[in-house]
Amino acid sequence: MNILFLHPNFPAQFLYLAKYFAQSEKNKVFFLTKQTNGNHLGGVNVAVYKEPRAVTKDIHPYVSPMEEAVLDGQAVCQAVGSLRQKAGFVPDIIVGHTGWGSTLYIKDIYPNVPLLGYFEWYYHSRGSDVGYWDDEVVNPDAMLRIRTRNAHHLLNLTACDARYCPTEWQKQQFPEEYRSLMQVMHEGTDTDFCRPDKNYKLVLPKLKLDLSAAEEIVTYVSRGFESYRGFPQFMDALRILLKRRPNCQVVLVGADQTCYGPPPAPNKTYKQCELEKGGLDLNRIHFTGRLDREAYLHVLQASTVHVYLTRPFILSWSMLEAMAAGVCLVGSATPPVQEVVEDGVNGLLANFRSPEHIASRIEEALEDKALRERLGKAARETIVDRYALDKCLRRQVNFIYSMLK
Repeated sequence: MNILFLHPNFPAQFLYLAKYFAQSEKNKVFFLTKQTNGNHLGGVNVAVYKEPRAVTKDIHPYVSPMEEAVLDGQAVCQAVGSLRQKAGFVPDIIVGHTGWGSTLYIKDIYPNVPLLGYFEWYYHSRGSDVGYWDDEVVNPDAMLRIRTRNAHHLLNLTACDARYCPTEWQKQQFPEEYRSLMQVMHEGTDTDFCRPDKNYKLVLPKLKLDLSAAEEIVTYVSRGFESYRGFPQFMDALRILLKRRPNCQVVLVGADQTCYGPPPAPNKTYKQCELEKGGLDLNRIHFTGRLDREAYLHVLQASTVHVYLTRPFILSWSMLEAMAAGVCLVGSATPPVQEVVEDGVNGLLANFRSPEHIASRIEEALEDKALRERLGKAARETIVDRYALDKCLRRQVNFIYSMLK
C-alpha cells in the first residue's frame, strides 16, 4: 500500500501511524511537510514542500487564515506532482491534518484516492475557548473574525471521504450535520514509555538542577506559558501555595511564548508579566524550558502532584502522559479535562479561574499520600484502558484499511 501523510510539521499527530505502516516492506510511506524539526523515522520518506510566500500585506484580517491555507494547499499540490514525476509515487490513501491548508486541494489532484482528515478544532465565539463563561464579553469584531476563520475547515469537511477527531469534546465543536460523519479516535499515549517510577529522584544535569532531596515537587507542563493553559492562574496559585508549603519545589516545563490566544501585552510574555508582579519565591520555582523526552519523563516520574489547566480547548498530550506516569493530577474543571478525569476518582478538579481553589486542591493532594497513590494508580489505569497506544493505533489502522476499496 502507498500511503501519504500531510502535515506542515513532521511527524506531529501521525508519528505512530507513520511508523506502523513503515514497518512493513509491502508499504511505501511518504510524509509531506514544511518542517522536519530535525526528526526522522525509519522507513518513512519525508518530502519537504516549499514554504509559501507570506500572506498579502494589508489583506483583510478576517481572511488572512484562509489565504494562508490556500497558499499551503497550492504548495502541497505542486509537491505531490513532483513526487509522482520524480519518485513515481501515487498514493492509495491520504491521511492529513486539516487545520492548515495541506489537505485543501488534494482531492482535486487525486479525486479517486480516499482522504482521511484529522480534524482538531472548529472555532466558536461563544461556549468553548472563547466566551465560555457568562461574564466573558466577546466584541463583535472578534465574533466575525472567528466565524470567518472556519472557512477552510468547512471546505475540508466537504472534501474528505472520512473524518476523525481525537476527543469527543473536540468533535462536539464541529457543525452538527458533520458530527455523525466523524469518528473519535485518539492518536494514543505510549504507556510503555510513560510509566511510573516512584523511586526516581529528579536530577537534570544539563540544567544543573538537583531536586533529589525535595520532599514535594509540583509540576506543570505546557508547550507555551499562556492564558489558554492557565499559566497566570497557576502562578497566582503558587503565590498562595509556596507560603503554606515551605518544603515545596515547583518545576515548569515549556517555552516562554504564546502558542494559543493573544499575548498579555505588546512585546511581552506571560512569564515576564508574572515575574514583574512579584510575590514568587524564585528559589523554589524552576523553569526548565523545553526538554527532551527522557528528561520530560523524569520530571513526571518525580512529580508529587502534576497540574494541568486549560480553557475549554484542545486537550494536551501532557495531561494524558502525566496520568500514564501514575502522577496524582490536579486538573481544571473544564470539558476537555472532564472527559477523562472524574473528581476524586482518578484526579482532583479545580476551578480554572480560582487560584485559591487550585492551590487548595494541590495542597489537599500534598497532605495525603494515600490519596495521591490511589488517584495516581487510577489515573494510569484510565489511560491504559482508554488511551493506550496499542489500542488507539489498532483502531486507526483498521479504519484506514476499511477505506480501501
